[in-house]
Amino acid sequence: MPEAAMTDSNLPYALRTYSRDALVGALKKMFLIRKFEEGAEESYTRGLIHGTMHLSIGQEASAVGSCMSLTDSDKITSTHRGHGHCVAKNADLGRMFAEFFGKETGYCRGRGGSMHIADVEKGNLGANGIVGGGLPIAVGAALTAKRLGTGDVTICFFGDGANNEGAFHEALNMASVWKLPVVFVCENNKYGMSTSTERSTSVKNIAERAASYSMPGTTVDGNDFSAVAEAVDRAVARARAGEGPSLVENLTYRWRGHSKSDRNRYRTKEEIADWMERDPIKNMAEMLVAHKIVTTEEVTALEEEAENIIRDAIEFAANSPSPKIEEATRFVYTEEVA
Repeated sequence: MPEAAMTDSNLPYALRTYSRDALVGALKKMFLIRKFEEGAEESYTRGLIHGTMHLSIGQEASAVGSCMSLTDSDKITSTHRGHGHCVAKNADLGRMFAEFFGKETGYCRGRGGSMHIADVEKGNLGANGIVGGGLPIAVGAALTAKRLGTGDVTICFFGDGANNEGAFHEALNMASVWKLPVVFVCENNKYGMSTSTERSTSVKNIAERAASYSMPGTTVDGNDFSAVAEAVDRAVARARAGEGPSLVENLTYRWRGHSKSDRNRYRTKEEIADWMERDPIKNMAEMLVAHKIVTTEEVTALEEEAENIIRDAIEFAANSPSPKIEEATRFVYTEEVA
């Protein structure tokens, strides 16, 4: 296949839009996210990682598809379930694991851990342990881009639980009033901790709330890479053209519990198994194989390559130095009050 995208109008959006290299790179990133999460889970079980973590296994298409049209200067804000967003925005896997391990070579020098990884050089303004905490930050970043005329766009990732926070409504209202270049991407995985959206949210689709703030709202299959990329690409182009914000809702599902302490008592085994059958990586690989973008052997090779990269990243983290005890207060700031 030539390097240019395929032109048949009946093909999925992704095949009509991206080159072979871009599509293969997207599948590789999805494998990297899956293997990163599995590696983090195994490291936790082995006692190499302490505290907790929020895994996004099953949500890979949402992260990668949403970032396809972004550059390093474009910004994202993330969530407590943000490892996939970091990888999608081209983070260094070794530095990510080092942050998990509490090592000096981590993105935040081991001080932040799983929920506070940031990579400003790549436009990742950071994960956030506060539900909805990234929403106002994204509005601020978009306001900066507009005032400075940089042409940059900000994507704000948040979960379904955040759509009932005051920050959600304040952020969407302000972004719309000022026509800011921001795309709000809701990763609706059906549960805010253990509470289903059916019990917590008055609208069927969270994207319906966009109408209240005079912006487009779209709900797509968040496990379909092409559908996600099409919706977010359109919203990014609109924002870059100065037409203001959009809300995209990616319907997806987390295979694991809310965090490591979650025993999944509020979900049935049948529900989890049903969503696992909709594996976004399997769907992406099958699409590429069916249209002769890659062979099954190349898919296997990509998965193995991802496994090797993650293994090397974990080894890098394990062999990295820990912060020095005497520097415990480094990067801690206080304000003296008279």
